[in-house]
Amino acid sequence: MRRAGKNITQARAAVETRPYTLQEAVPLLQKVKYAKFDETVEVTMRLGVDPKHADQMVRGTVVLPHGLGKSKKVLVIASGDKVREAESAGADFVGGEDMVEKITKENWTNFDALIATPDMMKSVGRLGKILGPKGLMPNPKTGTVTFDIARAVEEVKAGKVEFRTDKTALVHVPVGKISFPPDKLIDNATTVITSVVKAKPSVAKGKYIKGCTLSSSMGPGIQIDTSAVEAAAKA
Repeated sequence: MRRAGKNITQARAAVETRPYTLQEAVPLLQKVKYAKFDETVEVTMRLGVDPKHADQMVRGTVVLPHGLGKSKKVLVIASGDKVREAESAGADFVGGEDMVEKITKENWTNFDALIATPDMMKSVGRLGKILGPKGLMPNPKTGTVTFDIARAVEEVKAGKVEFRTDKTALVHVPVGKISFPPDKLIDNATTVITSVVKAKPSVAKGKYIKGCTLSSSMGPGIQIDTSAVEAAAKA
């Protein structure tokens, strides 16, 4: 088995095996940083749900108050006046059937989010095998199938992120860059945790947040005490 490198070993050694508040964890994560690039910081939550049951699937979107530190490339597939609306809103790529054809023939996915108008979903639906595995398929529940194109584009550009439980009941959500001021990372992480808490399915029983970790692309995972955030979200 491959041994951990010196840098990550030292970084892990600086993290105690106890829950940290976000106010403690964020500065610590930044202190032990050793990668030479601006790492993405992520919150990972283990939930007390069974994703095999549709009524226990946890899914939603949230706009991070301080964005993600990068502008997402947005593709809009629409028709008529909605094409011009998308262009005016700042979409990076705009089209109709021509974009569907480009994705189909070229397997093109050089974008971070796809927004489509409802009338175009019959065509977009054919792209499921290409877009589905990449998490790019538009969905009404995440606000990416809508006639309100301008608002949808603006939200994605502002830092809108999606959260969804995977097969093991984990939720992974990016909350910014390691170079962010600590208060901005704390605000973003708090917003994500609060949103996941509020998305608790009514049928979920027992402890809902079973674990929460803050980590960067190359850094160690830091266990987070979510009790204060959970209490605020339920108040």
